[in-house]
Amino acid sequence: MEWPPRYSENFTPNLDQEYWSPELETMPPAERDKHILAKLKRQVHYAFENSGFYQEFYKDAPVDPANLASLEEFAQLPILTKEDIRREQEEHPPYGRFLCVPPEDIFRVHGTSGTTGRPTVFGIGKEDWDRIGEAHARILWGAGLRPEDTVMVAAVFSLYVGSWGALVGAERLGATCFPFGSGAPGQTERAVEWSTTVKPSVLYGTPSYALYLAETARQMGFDPKEDFGFRFMFFSGEPGASVPATRRLIEETFGCYIVDQGTMAEMTPWMSASGCRHLDGGMHLWQDIVYTEMVDPQSKLGLPLGEEGVPVYSHTERTSQPMIRYWSGDIARWDMVDCPCGRTYPTLVAGIYGRVDDMIIVRGQNVFPSRIEDVLRGMDEFGGEFRLVLERETGQMDRLTVQAEVLNEAFASREFDPSALEPVRERFTGALRRAIGVSVAVELKPAGEFERTQFKARRIIDLRTH
Repeated sequence: MEWPPRYSENFTPNLDQEYWSPELETMPPAERDKHILAKLKRQVHYAFENSGFYQEFYKDAPVDPANLASLEEFAQLPILTKEDIRREQEEHPPYGRFLCVPPEDIFRVHGTSGTTGRPTVFGIGKEDWDRIGEAHARILWGAGLRPEDTVMVAAVFSLYVGSWGALVGAERLGATCFPFGSGAPGQTERAVEWSTTVKPSVLYGTPSYALYLAETARQMGFDPKEDFGFRFMFFSGEPGASVPATRRLIEETFGCYIVDQGTMAEMTPWMSASGCRHLDGGMHLWQDIVYTEMVDPQSKLGLPLGEEGVPVYSHTERTSQPMIRYWSGDIARWDMVDCPCGRTYPTLVAGIYGRVDDMIIVRGQNVFPSRIEDVLRGMDEFGGEFRLVLERETGQMDRLTVQAEVLNEAFASREFDPSALEPVRERFTGALRRAIGVSVAVELKPAGEFERTQFKARRIIDLRTH
């Protein structure tokens, strides 16, 4: 096996072909495991040989990282966390001892914003960037992208690698690319104008942005289904694309289908968890590109198919800053599904629907924000946005208040009157109680109360005193 692999820059499948790589995508799972093990053995050996960090990190490992014999042995290597990366990069700036290539070989520098701690720096070599483009092109082909499409990338072009990853994948596939961006004042209004003029057939962004785009279009007198020309949309950055009610709302609003994608920026090619054009919610795990394990949140031990846990990701073909057994902190359930596409990958059946650190416990019941979103978007009176307010006084249990916008049509008078909306509030409260198993407080707000976003929605307001 050639490692790292080299791919033809000129290859694209025939337009009627379902798969970019038929052998890899339809391989029997047991045979694929052998292929993955061969790649992981080379990946781990390379990292151990070239990274001072991994040499130190693996010094007490119960297995020999230079000579792994099985995926079971691979699973005995220690799990890497974001705190490990931050600490390493603080002690050995800027990249830490992960880099594995000379600094002059770095082609792209990306990173996190550092809103929850020290920024994380990603150094990506030129050959790795080419392989990322190849992987994303292959996955986007499965999503339904074709060279005749025009892709509007409506995400921030900055440190955030999501927009750049979408762009390089679409470029490698041969599609027409429209790197529109987002985030500037008035840019969503311009996105409406450009969408009606250029008529891009595909949109990349976040589910929240797609809904904001539709709301803005209506305010400007456009119909998103009739005046735009989107054939499908692919999303990352938040759970909405696999939240059933949100998914249906976007598909009905624009008259297109949508594809959920995304692992983590650190794990670029981040599209390695991705739906296809046939999958109705959820994401296939393209295991030969980035290998995914599912582990128990407490014990960190592996879980079989059918179980809920935390995905742990490993690069299989990265020479610059490889991440091996990286703890995602996300919550998902994996299983095998009989997808019409015929791919034989395991699937995150409901996408990524929560995070270990975002999970809300109300009277002993685990509550995920994505489940609340699904309920609210299924309510006729819901006005489009919501916030979850967490409070706790010393010695008391957590209290959750759901603040939800309601449409103006939900009340008879022109003035917003919470008392007149009591029947609506009771319906919201009852629907949430039935869905999540516990009662929560509900406060209704007028439509437009909460800020719309061009990026990832921040809906949790944590006022707890610890």
